[in-house]
Amino acid sequence: MPKPPEPGSRAPEFTLPGVLLDEDIAERRDYRLTEAKGNPLVLVFYPGDDTAVCTKQLCSYTSDLDRFKDLGATVWGISPQDLDSHERFARKHQLAFPLLADTDRAIARAYGIAVPGLGLRRSVFILDGDGTVRWKHVALAGLTFQHSDTLTAQLAALKG
Repeated sequence: MPKPPEPGSRAPEFTLPGVLLDEDIAERRDYRLTEAKGNPLVLVFYPGDDTAVCTKQLCSYTSDLDRFKDLGATVWGISPQDLDSHERFARKHQLAFPLLADTDRAIARAYGIAVPGLGLRRSVFILDGDGTVRWKHVALAGLTFQHSDTLTAQLAALKG
């Protein structure tokens, strides 16, 4: 299995189906890593929709979304559940960034965070506008998550 990409290396390319809740409309489309070029991207790999820690994590990022946007960054959440599950989760908690469906965990494997039989490790990768990994955190146990303060500090450091 590949190891997670190190800071300074290119992030593995991908295309995944995703859903974004805008007001009450759920927009479903494919998300390509290449379309995010030009601005920083925060990739949030989380184990499961509507689970305690994942809900707390993604709700906190939604609450702080303006802080990410002020730094020019976009946030994408990625987990193994399908789009119907993602849409229910987003509606229930008013999540305001795209949730991408990696149902076969191919992208989790490409990023070196898949755990056979268990899903994936809670992880965050911050990519610069060129698609290069600039910061990462891969949890050994997914009982906690990286807070917005940590992520926005890393994004601010990208701006120099």
